[in-house]
This record gives sequence, C-alpha cells and structure tokens, in this order.
Amino acid sequence: MSEEQQVVWITTRRIKEGSYEDFRRAWRPAAFPPGMVWAYECFAADRSEVVGISIWDSLASREAYRLSDVEAERRRAMAPYVESETAGIYSGRELRMPA
Repeated sequence: MSEEQQVVWITTRRIKEGSYEDFRRAWRPAAFPPGMVWAYECFAADRSEVVGISIWDSLASREAYRLSDVEAERRRAMAPYVESETAGIYSGRELRMPA
C-alpha cells in the first residue's frame, strides 16, 4: 500500500425505529483503539440507518481491533438495536480540493 493510501472500514447498519440514541451510546467505543486515525458517523434523516467510516494506519491494526474483546462487547451492546449490517474494508486516499 502506498504512503497516501489508508485502510478504510465502512459499516452500514439499519437500526430499529426509535432506537438511534440507545444505538449511538452502544456504538461509540469507550476509547478509540490504537491504529485508528479517524472516524466519522453518518446517519439518515430519520435516524434509521447509520454509516460508520473509520481510517486505520494498517490492516493489522484494524484486524486486531475487530478481533478484540472490546469490539466483541461493543457488538453485543449494539445487537438489540440493529436490524441488519453490511461492512467492507477498502484502500483509500484523501482527495484534496484544488485551491
């Protein structure tokens, strides 16, 4: 992977109606894990779908977190509010806007 490319983990979750605030509390990690350099939450206007985008310094860092007890507990806490989920790992780079 070139220096400009980063590991991007994108998850999209459809959440149960009226559960956005509970989901959000469960979704946010207690502490940001080693190797995560950036994270963003996107949500539909009706709060029925949440997209999480995180940027990692390496695939190894992301994999270590994905397999960690912290992530397992976070997923258990979110489970009551999630109807469906998709996820993908991508290589990405920042597109700089011209001045």
